[in-house]
Amino acid sequence: MLLAVMRTVVCLCMWLSVHWVSGTYVPQDMNRTLQNLRQHYKISKEDLFDGQHVFPREPLKGKMESKMLFMGGVLEAYEKLFGHMLRQLPTPSPQLAISKDKAGTSTAGASASGDVRSNLKKVLEKIEELKRHRYQEQVKLLQGLQNLKHIEMDNLKIQSKALWELPWIYEEASLLANNVMKRKRRRRQTRTKTRPGV
Repeated sequence: MLLAVMRTVVCLCMWLSVHWVSGTYVPQDMNRTLQNLRQHYKISKEDLFDGQHVFPREPLKGKMESKMLFMGGVLEAYEKLFGHMLRQLPTPSPQLAISKDKAGTSTAGASASGDVRSNLKKVLEKIEELKRHRYQEQVKLLQGLQNLKHIEMDNLKIQSKALWELPWIYEEASLLANNVMKRKRRRRQTRTKTRPGV
């Protein structure tokens, strides 16, 4: 479990340090914070570069709406992951935070844990900010999809109501699929007409 968490953090750190974020770049201070976190969540190079991504890359090749929805889900997953990582850290106690050794210097363990905690919080705040300002619509859609997973399939009332609602749902789904097909056909026809020599 810890290895999977560490692998996820390392992949997040690498991804955030290399990629542009919605028309902006990853800020220098965030890169430094991620580098510090990488030192704490260090894994072997074999594990780091084993060819297995934490988040699949395939959905990023689709349409813009799909990409935005997928990235909203990725940001949500990172938010949960960082929350989990924060809960895994030892809870700082008042005595531990001010404890000093015989030479009068503070203990490194408490300081390191506090640094990791504050670094995780900084990155989590950046993720939450990005999500809040640029992915609100996608997050609402994802929450709606997650609610569908919790429908009580064994409940007779739910089953009966679902049967009554199906004609409307089926018609809406069919119309949506038809509209998408028509739009694709129109784009193809427009492209054919605008080509020179046709």
